[in-house]
Amino acid sequence: MTLVEYFSKQINLWQYFDFFIRILVACVCGAAIGFERSKRLKNAGLRTHIMVCCAAALMMIVSKYGFMDLTDAAGGIFNGTRGADPARIAAQVVSGISFLGAGVIFKHGASIKGLTTAAGIWATAGIGLAIGAGMYGIGLFAMVVVVVIQFVMHKFKFAVESWTDNKLDFNIQEDGTFQKEFLARLENWNTQLEEIEIDNAGDSTDGQFHYSVVIKTPSDFPVDEIVQFFANDSRVLRFSVVPNI
Repeated sequence: MTLVEYFSKQINLWQYFDFFIRILVACVCGAAIGFERSKRLKNAGLRTHIMVCCAAALMMIVSKYGFMDLTDAAGGIFNGTRGADPARIAAQVVSGISFLGAGVIFKHGASIKGLTTAAGIWATAGIGLAIGAGMYGIGLFAMVVVVVIQFVMHKFKFAVESWTDNKLDFNIQEDGTFQKEFLARLENWNTQLEEIEIDNAGDSTDGQFHYSVVIKTPSDFPVDEIVQFFANDSRVLRFSVVPNI
């Protein structure tokens, strides 16, 4: 009898079905939390929460049931496995993979990029643990769930993931009204102000100021409107607009 055949006898089809349900319910719970965060335009949105919850459920299943092949049906330990601690390496993978996730997360002002990629790396580690433990069905099912989540939610973006950050950098000749008009225009554009820095562009008495602004806009927002606003205002001495930072 091969190891796969023995493992299959210990976990039947209905138990696999139960594992699938656990992973799917975890995805639903993660989606519920992510939905609330996305509606508030937080950086960790729907996809990130689903991926983390899915991966956590998968790793818990592996932790509980992934080492059945070390014992027989009566609980006896096979020769050569007494004293072994196979969970030791798996536990180090769960925590150690974090350094890869940290490497793909970047902060730019108030904006954070790479959270979903980091969650995907963590989920991929969980899939590798499942396959390595011989739980092929669970690993393949989790892989399909993760791929579907990534494809579908990348195509149909929602809430915070349907918004993008844009950097505005410009010098103006202040006449006492520009700042108020500019902030009112941002409100009319239905944008969210992420970051703003204002300093003197030249001599402190010449009325020239430098603005560095980061705003969050819907991904389909026409950036041409921003360019036109600056180009048509005589108080703007120079400007640059960098979309999708």
